[in-house]
Amino acid sequence: MKFCLRVVATALCTILLALGDASAQKNSASADTVIVNGKIYTLNPQQPWAEALAIRADRIVAVGSDAEIAKLQAKNTQVIDAHGRLVLPGFTDCHIHFIDGAFSLGRVNLEGAKDAADIQQRLREYGAAHPGNSWILGRGWNYAMFPSSLPDKKTLDQVFPNRPAFLEGYDGHTYWANSKALELAQVTKDTPNPSNGVIVRDPATGEATGALKEAAQGLVAAVIPKPTRGEKLAALRVGIRWANENGLTRVHSAGGDFEELELYDELLRHGDLTVRFYVAYFQNPPELRPQDIAAIEDARGKYTGDWLSAGAVKFMIDGVVESHTAAMLQPYSDDPSFEGKLFWDPEKYKSAIAELDKRGLQIFTHAIGDSGVRTVLDGYENMERLNGTSGKRPRIEHIETIAANDVPRFGRLGVIASMQPLHSYPDEDTLRVWARNAGPDRASRAWVWKSIADGGGQIAFGSDWPVVTLNPFEGIQTAVTRQTAEGLPEAGFVPTQRLSVADAIRGYTLGAAYAGFREKTEGSLEPGKLADLIILSQNLFDVQPRSINKTKVLTTIAGGRVVFEAQ
Repeated sequence: MKFCLRVVATALCTILLALGDASAQKNSASADTVIVNGKIYTLNPQQPWAEALAIRADRIVAVGSDAEIAKLQAKNTQVIDAHGRLVLPGFTDCHIHFIDGAFSLGRVNLEGAKDAADIQQRLREYGAAHPGNSWILGRGWNYAMFPSSLPDKKTLDQVFPNRPAFLEGYDGHTYWANSKALELAQVTKDTPNPSNGVIVRDPATGEATGALKEAAQGLVAAVIPKPTRGEKLAALRVGIRWANENGLTRVHSAGGDFEELELYDELLRHGDLTVRFYVAYFQNPPELRPQDIAAIEDARGKYTGDWLSAGAVKFMIDGVVESHTAAMLQPYSDDPSFEGKLFWDPEKYKSAIAELDKRGLQIFTHAIGDSGVRTVLDGYENMERLNGTSGKRPRIEHIETIAANDVPRFGRLGVIASMQPLHSYPDEDTLRVWARNAGPDRASRAWVWKSIADGGGQIAFGSDWPVVTLNPFEGIQTAVTRQTAEGLPEAGFVPTQRLSVADAIRGYTLGAAYAGFREKTEGSLEPGKLADLIILSQNLFDVQPRSINKTKVLTTIAGGRVVFEAQ
C-alpha cells in the first residue's frame, strides 16, 4: 500500500511540475503590452492594416486582429485601447540639429512675425520677461520681413541699445546682431570677411549693418557665454519630451550634437533618452584632417546601440538661395552679379568623401543650389567608381533646386534624397524672396521629391529643426498639398510634386529607416521590429489634406515603453 501511495505521489508531482512548466511557458509567451481596437497602418505590404499588435520587451511579437492578439494577453499584460484611432510607426526626423532646437524652446521666437515692428514688439516682451544684462538670443525671422530682404542693427538698437542681441534667421544661414553685440565681438568696418562668410556692410560707410551671412556669424557666436553642462542637460530633457509629444522616436542629427554625445549617453544611462539618435560628425572645409578621422572613428566604435549611434559624416557644399550663397549653375535671376560659390574645393571634397566611404562611413551633404547638387552627385559617382558599389547609401540634404538631367541620377547612383517638406511651404519668404532669386526656370524644379522618387530615388523626410518646427504633421500636409494652411497658391506651388498621404508618411517612417540603415528593425509595424509607434487623434487618410496639421499625438511608445501620453 505504501509503495502504491509513493507511486501515486510521484506521478502527481510529475503532473504538477509539467503543468507548472506549461504555465511558465504560456506566461513567457504572453505579451507585456497589447494595442487593441486600432486602425493600424503597418507599412508592411504583406499586411498593410491590422486591428491590434502585441509587444514583448522592446519588440513587436505579433500583428493581427483583436481576437488573435487577445490570445497573447495574460494577467499582467498592459492593454492600450486605441479606440479606433490611427496607429503608425514612430516617426523619424532625418535631418535635425537637436540641441540647438532644444535651446530655442527657451529663447525668443520670431517665427510668423509680420514685419520689423512685430519683431520689435516680441523682443520688448521677451526682454521684459527676462530682465538683466544677459544676451538676447532667439531665432525665426525670415527675409520677407524686411524690405531689403536683410535686417539692420538699427532695428534691434531701438529695443536694446545697451544689451547684446543676436538672432538667427529661420534658415540658420544668416544672423542678425545689434551694435552692442558687434562691439563685444570687435566687428568693425575694418574686420575682414572670414572664409565662407560675409559681413554685410553699408555701401556708403563700410560699417557692418548687423547682418552676418554663413560663417561670419561665428565672429559674434564666439563671444556669447557658453551654456553649462547642467543647462544643456535641462534643455535636452525638454527637447526630448517635445519630440516625443510630436511622435518622434528617432532623429538623425546633421550637426551640433556630435560634440554632446557624452550628454546623450548620460541621459541614456539614466533612462531619460526616449528618442533614438543617429549622430553625424560635421566636417568643416577646407579638408579632411587626421584629427577629424580620429574623432569620427572613436565615436563610431563607442556609440553603436539602437538608442545612440554614430558612423555618419555631414558636409556642407553651399549656402541658401535667399542670401545668394547657394551655388548655382547660372547667375541668380534677381541679381546676375551673384552665382553663389562652393564652400569646398570640388577635388578636396571628392577626396574627403572617398576616404570616408572607403572606411564604411555614411556621407550626408547639404546641397541647395543646382550647382551644389551636381557637385555632390559628381562626388558620389567618383566615390563609387573608386571604391566599388559600397552600399553606403550616401545622402544629399535639402535639394531645393536641381537641373532636370540630374534628377534621375539619384536612382541610378543609389543616392538618398533627404528632404524637408516644410522648407517648401509657399509663404511670402518662399514666393517673394526664394522664387524671385532662383527665377522661374529653377523655381519650376523646387523641392522635386516626387520626380526623384519616380526616377527610382529613395526619399527620406525631416524638419531641419530649429529651422522649422519638428512637428511632422506640418511637413506631411505640405508634402501632400504644396499649399499654405490657407490654401495658397490655389493651384499649389509646383503641384506636380504633390505626394499621396501614404507616400508622405513613408518618408518619415520606412523611407527614413532605410536612410539610416534601420529598415530591418524600424520604420514599419511587423513582428521582430522595435516597438516604436504612435496613436493619433485623427486618421490622416480620412481628413481633408489641409487639416492634417491639426493632428495631435495621443500616445508615443518607444522601445515598448509609453514615453508620452496626452492629457
